[in-house]
Amino acid sequence: MVYCLLCAAVIIILLCVKIYLLKKSAREISDQFADRLKNDTNNLIYISSSDRDMRRLAENINDKLKDMRQIQLQYEYGNTEIKNAITNVSHDLRTPLTAICGYLDMIQKTDDTEKQARYLSIIRERADMMKHLTEELFRYSVIVTDEEEMETEEVFVNQLLVESISSFYPALTEKKITPNITITDKRIMRTVNKEALSRVFSNLLNNAVKYSEGDLDISLSDTGEICFSNTAKELSAIDVEQLFDRFYTVENAHHSTGLGLSIARTLISRMSGSICADYSNDKLTIKIVL
Repeated sequence: MVYCLLCAAVIIILLCVKIYLLKKSAREISDQFADRLKNDTNNLIYISSSDRDMRRLAENINDKLKDMRQIQLQYEYGNTEIKNAITNVSHDLRTPLTAICGYLDMIQKTDDTEKQARYLSIIRERADMMKHLTEELFRYSVIVTDEEEMETEEVFVNQLLVESISSFYPALTEKKITPNITITDKRIMRTVNKEALSRVFSNLLNNAVKYSEGDLDISLSDTGEICFSNTAKELSAIDVEQLFDRFYTVENAHHSTGLGLSIARTLISRMSGSICADYSNDKLTIKIVL
Protein backbone atom coordinates (compact mmCIF):
# COMPACT_ATOMS: atom_id res chain seq x y z
CA MET A 1 0.00 0.00 0.00
CA VAL A 2 2.78 2.38 0.96
CA TYR A 3 4.63 1.47 -2.22
CA CYS A 4 1.58 2.30 -4.34
CA LEU A 5 1.20 5.64 -2.61
CA LEU A 6 4.89 6.43 -3.20
CA CYS A 7 4.55 5.54 -6.88
CA ALA A 8 1.44 7.68 -7.18
CA ALA A 9 3.23 10.57 -5.45
CA VAL A 10 6.21 10.28 -7.82
CA ILE A 11 3.89 10.21 -10.83
CA ILE A 12 2.01 13.26 -9.57
CA ILE A 13 5.28 15.13 -8.98
CA LEU A 14 6.53 14.21 -12.48
CA LEU A 15 3.23 15.32 -14.00
CA CYS A 16 3.41 18.60 -12.08
CA VAL A 17 6.96 19.16 -13.33
CA LYS A 18 5.84 18.27 -16.84
CA ILE A 19 2.91 20.69 -16.66
CA TYR A 20 5.18 23.41 -15.24
CA LEU A 21 7.67 22.96 -18.06
CA LEU A 22 4.90 22.95 -20.66
CA LYS A 23 3.41 26.13 -19.20
CA LYS A 24 6.87 27.69 -19.14
CA SER A 25 7.36 26.80 -22.82
CA ALA A 26 3.90 28.17 -23.65
CA ARG A 27 4.77 31.46 -21.93
CA GLU A 28 8.09 31.60 -23.79
CA ILE A 29 6.35 31.03 -27.10
CA SER A 30 3.62 33.56 -26.28
CA ASP A 31 6.04 36.28 -25.14
CA GLN A 32 8.46 35.78 -28.00
CA PHE A 33 5.67 35.58 -30.59
CA ALA A 34 4.25 38.90 -29.40
CA ASP A 35 7.75 40.40 -29.52
CA ARG A 36 8.39 39.14 -33.07
CA LEU A 37 5.11 40.61 -34.28
CA LYS A 38 5.75 43.94 -32.59
CA ASN A 39 9.37 44.45 -33.63
CA ASP A 40 10.98 44.40 -37.07
CA THR A 41 13.32 41.48 -36.53
CA ASN A 42 14.42 38.23 -38.14
CA ASN A 43 14.89 36.50 -34.78
CA LEU A 44 13.03 33.23 -34.37
CA ILE A 45 11.31 31.69 -31.34
CA TYR A 46 13.47 29.58 -29.05
CA ILE A 47 12.24 27.51 -26.09
CA SER A 48 14.09 25.86 -23.23
CA SER A 49 11.86 22.78 -23.21
CA SER A 50 12.99 19.57 -24.87
CA ASP A 51 9.40 18.38 -25.23
CA ARG A 52 8.98 17.15 -28.78
CA ASP A 53 5.47 18.53 -29.29
CA MET A 54 6.33 21.98 -27.91
CA ARG A 55 9.45 22.17 -30.06
CA ARG A 56 7.39 21.16 -33.10
CA LEU A 57 4.91 23.92 -32.23
CA ALA A 58 7.75 26.45 -32.01
CA GLU A 59 9.14 25.27 -35.36
CA ASN A 60 5.74 25.60 -37.03
CA ILE A 61 5.32 29.11 -35.65
CA ASN A 62 8.83 29.99 -36.86
CA ASP A 63 7.92 28.77 -40.35
CA LYS A 64 4.87 31.05 -40.32
CA LEU A 65 6.95 33.95 -39.04
CA LYS A 66 9.38 33.45 -41.92
CA ASP A 67 6.47 33.47 -44.37
CA MET A 68 5.06 36.61 -42.77
CA ARG A 69 8.45 38.28 -42.90
CA GLN A 70 8.81 37.43 -46.57
CA ILE A 71 5.36 38.81 -47.32
CA GLN A 72 6.19 41.96 -45.36
CA LEU A 73 9.42 42.47 -47.30
CA GLN A 74 7.60 41.93 -50.59
CA TYR A 75 4.96 44.44 -49.53
CA GLU A 76 7.55 47.02 -48.52
CA TYR A 77 9.50 46.45 -51.72
CA GLY A 78 6.33 46.69 -53.78
CA ASN A 79 5.26 49.84 -51.96
CA THR A 80 8.62 51.47 -52.68
CA GLU A 81 8.46 50.30 -56.26
CA ILE A 82 4.97 51.74 -56.70
CA LYS A 83 6.14 55.09 -55.37
CA ASN A 84 9.10 55.06 -57.74
CA ALA A 85 6.83 54.00 -60.57
CA ILE A 86 4.42 56.86 -59.93
CA THR A 87 7.33 59.30 -59.81
CA ASN A 88 8.90 58.00 -63.01
CA VAL A 89 5.68 57.69 -64.96
CA SER A 90 4.48 61.09 -63.76
CA HIS A 91 7.75 62.63 -64.90
CA ASP A 92 7.63 60.86 -68.27
CA LEU A 93 4.05 61.99 -68.87
CA ARG A 94 4.48 65.49 -67.49
CA THR A 95 7.38 66.33 -69.83
CA PRO A 96 5.46 65.91 -73.13
CA LEU A 97 2.28 67.27 -71.56
CA THR A 98 4.07 70.45 -70.52
CA ALA A 99 5.47 70.79 -74.04
CA ILE A 100 2.00 70.34 -75.54
CA CYS A 101 0.54 73.06 -73.32
CA GLY A 102 3.46 75.36 -74.16
CA TYR A 103 3.06 74.94 -77.92
CA LEU A 104 -0.72 75.39 -77.68
CA ASP A 105 -0.09 78.76 -76.02
CA MET A 106 2.35 79.65 -78.80
CA ILE A 107 -0.22 78.71 -81.45
CA GLN A 108 -2.74 81.05 -79.85
CA LYS A 109 -0.22 83.90 -79.89
CA THR A 110 0.69 83.72 -83.57
CA ASP A 111 -1.15 83.99 -86.88
CA ASP A 112 1.79 82.63 -88.83
CA THR A 113 0.41 79.47 -90.47
CA GLU A 114 3.88 78.04 -91.02
CA LYS A 115 4.71 78.33 -87.33
CA GLN A 116 1.30 76.95 -86.37
CA ALA A 117 1.87 73.92 -88.61
CA ARG A 118 5.32 73.35 -87.07
CA TYR A 119 3.89 73.67 -83.54
CA LEU A 120 1.08 71.25 -84.38
CA SER A 121 3.63 68.77 -85.69
CA ILE A 122 5.54 68.96 -82.41
CA ILE A 123 2.31 68.60 -80.43
CA ARG A 124 1.45 65.52 -82.47
CA GLU A 125 4.88 64.05 -81.73
CA ARG A 126 4.51 64.67 -77.99
CA ALA A 127 0.99 63.23 -77.99
CA ASP A 128 2.24 60.08 -79.73
CA MET A 129 4.94 59.85 -77.09
CA MET A 130 2.36 59.98 -74.29
CA LYS A 131 0.28 57.36 -76.09
CA HIS A 132 3.33 55.08 -76.32
CA LEU A 133 4.11 55.52 -72.63
CA THR A 134 0.58 54.74 -71.49
CA GLU A 135 0.35 51.71 -73.80
CA GLU A 136 3.68 50.42 -72.50
CA LEU A 137 2.47 50.77 -68.93
CA PHE A 138 -0.82 49.04 -69.78
CA ARG A 139 0.96 46.13 -71.49
CA TYR A 140 3.21 45.71 -68.49
CA SER A 141 0.32 45.69 -66.01
CA VAL A 142 -1.49 43.05 -68.09
CA ILE A 143 1.58 40.81 -68.29
CA VAL A 144 2.52 40.89 -64.61
CA THR A 145 -1.06 40.33 -63.40
CA ASP A 146 -1.78 37.47 -65.81
CA GLU A 147 -1.66 34.32 -63.69
CA GLU A 148 -2.90 31.95 -66.40
CA GLU A 149 -0.43 29.43 -67.72
CA MET A 150 1.00 30.40 -71.11
CA GLU A 151 -0.11 28.45 -74.14
CA THR A 152 2.98 26.99 -75.79
CA GLU A 153 3.85 25.46 -79.13
CA GLU A 154 6.91 24.30 -81.04
CA VAL A 155 8.50 27.48 -82.41
CA PHE A 156 11.19 27.72 -85.10
CA VAL A 157 13.33 30.30 -83.28
CA ASN A 158 15.59 31.02 -86.28
CA GLN A 159 12.67 32.12 -88.43
CA LEU A 160 10.96 34.12 -85.68
CA LEU A 161 14.17 36.01 -84.95
CA VAL A 162 14.69 36.82 -88.65
CA GLU A 163 11.08 38.04 -88.94
CA SER A 164 11.49 40.26 -85.88
CA ILE A 165 14.69 41.79 -87.23
CA SER A 166 13.10 42.36 -90.63
CA SER A 167 10.19 44.24 -89.08
CA PHE A 168 12.66 46.62 -87.41
CA TYR A 169 14.73 47.35 -90.51
CA PRO A 170 13.03 50.71 -91.21
CA ALA A 171 13.69 51.88 -87.64
CA LEU A 172 17.27 50.57 -87.75
CA THR A 173 17.90 52.24 -91.11
CA GLU A 174 16.53 55.53 -89.82
CA LYS A 175 19.05 55.36 -86.98
CA LYS A 176 21.78 54.38 -89.48
CA ILE A 177 22.26 51.03 -87.76
CA THR A 178 23.30 48.10 -89.94
CA PRO A 179 22.97 44.99 -87.78
CA ASN A 180 25.59 42.27 -87.93
CA ILE A 181 23.50 39.08 -87.88
CA THR A 182 24.88 35.61 -87.18
CA ILE A 183 22.25 32.88 -87.11
CA THR A 184 23.11 29.20 -87.01
CA ASP A 185 22.02 26.91 -89.84
CA LYS A 186 20.94 24.40 -87.22
CA ARG A 187 17.18 24.31 -86.76
CA ILE A 188 16.50 25.65 -83.25
CA MET A 189 13.10 24.52 -81.98
CA ARG A 190 11.72 25.50 -78.59
CA THR A 191 8.39 24.91 -76.85
CA VAL A 192 7.40 28.50 -76.02
CA ASN A 193 4.65 31.05 -76.52
CA LYS A 194 5.32 32.44 -79.99
CA GLU A 195 3.67 35.82 -79.39
CA ALA A 196 5.54 36.31 -76.10
CA LEU A 197 8.92 35.45 -77.64
CA SER A 198 8.22 37.79 -80.55
CA ARG A 199 7.46 40.57 -78.07
CA VAL A 200 10.75 39.89 -76.27
CA PHE A 201 12.67 40.22 -79.53
CA SER A 202 10.79 43.43 -80.35
CA ASN A 203 11.55 44.93 -76.94
CA LEU A 204 15.26 44.14 -77.27
CA LEU A 205 15.40 45.51 -80.81
CA ASN A 206 13.52 48.62 -79.71
CA ASN A 207 15.99 49.03 -76.86
CA ALA A 208 18.89 48.80 -79.32
CA VAL A 209 17.29 51.35 -81.66
CA LYS A 210 16.95 53.81 -78.79
CA TYR A 211 20.32 53.43 -77.13
CA SER A 212 22.77 51.91 -79.61
CA GLU A 213 25.61 54.15 -80.73
CA GLY A 214 25.39 52.91 -84.31
CA ASP A 215 26.16 49.21 -84.04
CA LEU A 216 24.17 46.10 -83.30
CA ASP A 217 25.25 42.45 -83.24
CA ILE A 218 22.56 39.77 -83.15
CA SER A 219 23.39 36.08 -82.92
CA LEU A 220 21.70 32.72 -82.46
CA SER A 221 24.11 29.89 -81.59
CA ASP A 222 23.86 26.14 -82.13
CA THR A 223 22.92 25.77 -78.46
CA GLY A 224 20.00 28.17 -78.85
CA GLU A 225 21.61 31.11 -77.01
CA ILE A 226 20.37 34.42 -78.41
CA CYS A 227 22.51 37.56 -78.00
CA PHE A 228 21.85 41.23 -78.69
CA SER A 229 24.98 43.37 -78.36
CA ASN A 230 25.60 47.07 -78.97
CA THR A 231 27.95 49.82 -77.85
CA ALA A 232 26.63 51.79 -74.86
CA LYS A 233 29.39 53.95 -73.43
CA GLU A 234 27.11 55.85 -71.05
CA LEU A 235 26.25 52.80 -68.96
CA SER A 236 27.75 51.99 -65.58
CA ALA A 237 27.97 48.72 -63.68
CA ILE A 238 25.00 49.83 -61.56
CA ASP A 239 22.94 50.57 -64.67
CA VAL A 240 23.58 47.09 -66.04
CA GLU A 241 22.61 45.42 -62.76
CA GLN A 242 19.30 47.29 -62.72
CA LEU A 243 18.41 47.17 -66.42
CA PHE A 244 15.68 44.59 -65.85
CA ASP A 245 14.22 46.32 -62.80
CA ARG A 246 10.74 47.69 -63.23
CA PHE A 247 10.61 51.41 -64.07
CA TYR A 248 14.40 51.74 -63.96
CA THR A 249 15.82 54.05 -66.59
CA VAL A 250 19.39 55.09 -67.18
CA GLU A 251 20.11 58.79 -66.95
CA ASN A 252 19.89 59.37 -70.69
CA ALA A 253 16.93 57.09 -71.28
CA HIS A 254 14.35 59.58 -72.56
CA HIS A 255 10.81 58.75 -73.67
CA SER A 256 10.68 55.43 -71.85
CA THR A 257 9.24 54.10 -68.62
CA GLY A 258 12.01 51.50 -68.50
CA LEU A 259 9.49 48.68 -68.84
CA GLY A 260 10.70 47.07 -72.07
CA LEU A 261 13.46 44.95 -70.56
CA SER A 262 11.41 44.19 -67.45
CA ILE A 263 8.60 42.90 -69.69
CA ALA A 264 11.17 40.80 -71.56
CA ARG A 265 12.46 39.28 -68.32
CA THR A 266 8.93 38.52 -67.10
CA LEU A 267 7.97 36.80 -70.34
CA ILE A 268 11.20 34.81 -70.59
CA SER A 269 10.82 33.70 -66.98
CA ARG A 270 7.24 32.56 -67.62
CA MET A 271 8.57 30.44 -70.49
CA SER A 272 11.13 28.85 -68.10
CA GLY A 273 14.04 30.59 -69.79
CA SER A 274 16.68 33.01 -68.56
CA ILE A 275 17.81 36.47 -69.61
CA CYS A 276 20.82 38.42 -68.37
CA ALA A 277 22.96 41.44 -69.25
CA ASP A 278 26.72 41.67 -69.51
CA TYR A 279 28.81 44.82 -69.93
CA SER A 280 32.39 44.73 -71.15
CA ASN A 281 34.57 47.12 -73.17
CA ASP A 282 31.68 49.59 -73.54
CA LYS A 283 29.49 46.86 -75.04
CA LEU A 284 26.16 45.83 -73.59
CA THR A 285 25.19 42.24 -74.34
CA ILE A 286 21.81 40.78 -73.47
CA LYS A 287 21.68 36.98 -73.56
CA ILE A 288 18.61 34.76 -73.71
CA VAL A 289 18.60 31.03 -73.09
CA LEU A 290 15.40 29.09 -73.69
